[in-house]
Amino acid sequence: MMKQSIVFLTPFVTLATVVTADRTITVRNQCSSTIWPALFTDPNAGSAVPSQATGWEMASGTSVSFTVSNNWTAGRVWPRTGCDFSTSQDASSCATGGCSGGLECTDGTAAAPVTLAEFTLSSSLSDFYDVSLVNGFNVPVGITNTIGCAVSNCPVNLNANCPAKLQKKDATGNVVGSDSPSCCTGSFSTAATCPATGVPDYAFFKNNCPNSVVFPYDNSGGVPLLVCPGSQGADYIITFCP
Repeated sequence: MMKQSIVFLTPFVTLATVVTADRTITVRNQCSSTIWPALFTDPNAGSAVPSQATGWEMASGTSVSFTVSNNWTAGRVWPRTGCDFSTSQDASSCATGGCSGGLECTDGTAAAPVTLAEFTLSSSLSDFYDVSLVNGFNVPVGITNTIGCAVSNCPVNLNANCPAKLQKKDATGNVVGSDSPSCCTGSFSTAATCPATGVPDYAFFKNNCPNSVVFPYDNSGGVPLLVCPGSQGADYIITFCP
């Protein structure tokens, strides 16, 4: 009688390595006019360069998506308006939000007044993000995400009712921006010496845009600077004119 061979199968165990993918940032232009977004990544923060140029043109109704690293730190996106790069390649190329380098910015300097979308992402800790009016306002901006974390935004066009002393006008006299109300400089550059009650026109900005950072110490209460669990890998949507 033939003996039946018995084969013992050793279980093959695959050890899954958790790999957190890069994040996707989508920029949407819902304004009625062309916007020239700018993108900056702090070169000293150690995060990889995003898969998108540092500046581009977006017609009304269009969107652009790109990836950033999971540790995209001190990253920012902002809208530039009224741009013409045919005669100059510096901040004067745009009515608001201009930068050095022309269409593609060579640094993170955004000429005020300008609305900023700011990010510090992490795969192991928390994501921090906000819409900031610390450098003034030029375009309504909103930040949403794919996992239901809170919205940061300034959805109101502040230019329509901007106080006269803060108005930024273009060559034709149209109000294209509203300068920052912040006066937290010099000896007033601390939270103790620059409370919200001492910031001129604070109420105008904060009442219209309660989910944005209005001046440097506005997030002391932890509200405008929003938090998302970085381990969940949220993707973010920046909308101009939400």
